[in-house]
Amino acid sequence: MSSIVDVVGGNRIVPVVVLDDPAAAEPLADALVAGGLPIAEVTFRTDAAAAAIARMARHGGVTVGAGTVTTPAQVDAAVAAGAKFVVSPGLSAAVVTRCRFHNVAALPGATTATEIMAALELGVDVLKFFPAGTSGGARAVAALAAPFAQVRFVPTGGIDASNVRDYLAVPSVLAVGGSWMVPRASIAAGDFATVTALTAEAVAAAA
Repeated sequence: MSSIVDVVGGNRIVPVVVLDDPAAAEPLADALVAGGLPIAEVTFRTDAAAAAIARMARHGGVTVGAGTVTTPAQVDAAVAAGAKFVVSPGLSAAVVTRCRFHNVAALPGATTATEIMAALELGVDVLKFFPAGTSGGARAVAALAAPFAQVRFVPTGGIDASNVRDYLAVPSVLAVGGSWMVPRASIAAGDFATVTALTAEAVAAAA
């Protein structure tokens, strides 16, 4: 877990990727590396997710995780494909337990003090704050951090180049997740030059 936390925190931004075609995995990985973000969260929002994770994992240039994971079966599929971390929109003890069984990092979602306390009881202290934009934004993260000094957050949802610095300025924020540098339409069109340019801009915005 600590090594993945270091990777996530070192990059400061985790691209949240929706892939409709596994064949796009390798050129997308190349584009992210060229733009300066060798990390990706491939979401289980399409049937192509597991195959895309596998191809990106074999690529070797990026640290790949699975996102939108809501069941233990999806954890199994993600890990079998090569995912190094698992991100969930909410807190599921079953998902966290399955991640622990596979010895992969679990980043469950939480937006309330009650959810954070439940996560801590499960031994999880790195949490996805989701959906960030509609749950109070950076100010809400800062407020929640006050009673939970041991928790680090990865806010996701509604984050883009215009507000990424607001989130990263909060001391408890390890990194942010976002999809603005990996537009689904650009990926589908094979326009990976745009992905590289947007990724480089995101890295610069977070500096």
